[in-house]
Amino acid sequence: MASIDLPKSPNVFHPEKPSAVGSRNSLAQEYRDQQNEVNQLLEEETNKVVHHLTSRLPKDVLERLDVMGGVKEKLYNYFNQNYQNMFNRYMVTAEDEMVKKVRNYVDKEETKVLARYTPKEIADLLDAVGGADKFNTGEIEKSMVNMYGHLQGHIQRGVNELETHTNSILRQKTDTGAFVRGENAYSIVKCAFKDNLIKPKTVSDVKLSVNILDSELISPIFHYQVTVEYLIKDLLSKHIIDNIDRVIERLKDERIDQGQEELSDSEIIFSKIGQVENYTDDKTDDPKSKRYAIIAKAIFERINDLRAEIDPATFDQQNVRENIKKIVDIENIRNRGFNTAINSITSILDTSKMGYQYIENLKNAREVLIREYEDTDAANLPDERYQIRLRYFDNAQLIEERKAYDVQIKNFENEVQHLWDILEILYQDQKSPFRVNDFQDLAEKSKGKIRKRIKEKSGEPVYENIAKTWDEISLVKTGETEVERTNRTYIYEKDKIRQKFIIMRNRMKMMYGYQYPVERRVMEDRLGFLEREYFRFEYSINPYHLNPGLLLDVDITSIKRKKATLDAMANVLNEFLHGVSKGFADAAFASFSRRRSTVREDITQSFGGGDINEKTPAQEASPASAYLDLINSDSPVSTEAETPALPAKTGVVDAKPAARKSGSKKPARAKDDGLKEV
Repeated sequence: MASIDLPKSPNVFHPEKPSAVGSRNSLAQEYRDQQNEVNQLLEEETNKVVHHLTSRLPKDVLERLDVMGGVKEKLYNYFNQNYQNMFNRYMVTAEDEMVKKVRNYVDKEETKVLARYTPKEIADLLDAVGGADKFNTGEIEKSMVNMYGHLQGHIQRGVNELETHTNSILRQKTDTGAFVRGENAYSIVKCAFKDNLIKPKTVSDVKLSVNILDSELISPIFHYQVTVEYLIKDLLSKHIIDNIDRVIERLKDERIDQGQEELSDSEIIFSKIGQVENYTDDKTDDPKSKRYAIIAKAIFERINDLRAEIDPATFDQQNVRENIKKIVDIENIRNRGFNTAINSITSILDTSKMGYQYIENLKNAREVLIREYEDTDAANLPDERYQIRLRYFDNAQLIEERKAYDVQIKNFENEVQHLWDILEILYQDQKSPFRVNDFQDLAEKSKGKIRKRIKEKSGEPVYENIAKTWDEISLVKTGETEVERTNRTYIYEKDKIRQKFIIMRNRMKMMYGYQYPVERRVMEDRLGFLEREYFRFEYSINPYHLNPGLLLDVDITSIKRKKATLDAMANVLNEFLHGVSKGFADAAFASFSRRRSTVREDITQSFGGGDINEKTPAQEASPASAYLDLINSDSPVSTEAETPALPAKTGVVDAKPAARKSGSKKPARAKDDGLKEV
């Protein structure tokens, strides 16, 4: 056979050529006579069926069927088409694919031997002269890794941009989902789209705030002022937790080896809590306590209140505390996390072609400010720009931020109420005493008649004596619980301020119409100022909604039809979150066992108020009903008497797992509940 008749490529498809995909001839079969083998098998199967028919059917039926003629030929053709075309070709293709895999594996192993930087003789010579530490390919390997890493980064960034543009085209709108993808959506604290004040029709302003918790940071962040003692205790705490996790893992492995049930989630937590006292305790004054097993109590006393700087007057290089501080500083535990976050955001901006002209890194305050342009005057800036503020908050800072937020919202309420009172006085003074101006005048005029004619007869109190709890501006405020007192949202107060702005503006229009006296101009200027400042304040983040961790605050201005900065910033945010955050991890899902939840012994269930197998007389008499019963039957007629019928379930779905016999391989399944397992 010529070499052209032996195609080896997996892309060749032919029904007859050996080793081709879909072929009925295989090189692995060593050219056996497949046709004779198939004919023998088909003849045997056909004869079996014909013999079965001749032994079961009456003689008069056989004469009309012409068994030795038409039926046998049809059976032969049926077996030939199905068996040969499906089973035989599948087996041939599987054999050929296995041969190709073995050949590819041999080729790869041969390539590994040949793919070296230097011939074997030169490598042996270099090894004999200088050793592996003198001549090696480490630097070349590092360069190749860096090249492939940068290439992969550019490819991934291009894919992300393509995905963002595709989603934007499909949605035909810009929303919060354009920024952060699903796996990081939980980290969004606030995202708001609004029209630009200068160009509301063509330009939009976007505010996006992302909060990354301490527990989710890949590299922990510490404040510059944190003490050395705190850093060491934090490392000890992590060391203890790691030891406890290893103990629990060994316990889980032992239970599995012994054939016992796995620990549940709550049992794992209780086991970890029970292990804590094996590694530490609360005896802070006892030098021999377990908490001082790794680092002695005397060392903690030496580094008490030792911070990032030491007074030069008391600095001594040979002191214990100075050397301990030096060890901690060499590891760079204090600055590692925040510097990593800064390097990540700046490098991503550079590689994403998102340049910036202004950056201010407040290292000791753990805050960095990045602006695309140095100028802050919106009138002089282009319509495509961004600003990023990255800041780390601890719990003490958040407490102070919340105090300032409380004071600011209270001041807004006072200023708006003061303007409300002034407007009310002017409104009451300009009303005419001789006619009805509003509902209040009409009620004052009618209250005497209402009291005499209606209330005295019915005995009900007059309107003026009823306590008024609704101020007609916003709905009645719900009573506060401890949750609202410790996590204030100020939704009610903010809504009330907004409603007052609208009411005051409408009242001024009603009072003055097209006249603009000095009182109206002064009040409108004051109202405009309060509105601008209030919306700027509301645009900021409520510190009650923040947790200790890293806060990424992004302000974007982008043209509505262009959205260049929006799309580019979406890729930057996703790449940054992937680089600094471990993401949200649900412990229940992490320890979720498919074996515990998907082995269902009650897979067949019934719905409805009665037995679904119960038939009406019309159904029993119907040939179609009998045919359906024949198709839906679970077992042959001969075995129905051996299987007792289960009681019908009525009205409810029984989700309880049925009891299983010892040694049973499959769960028990109801036979007569009308639903079949697919």
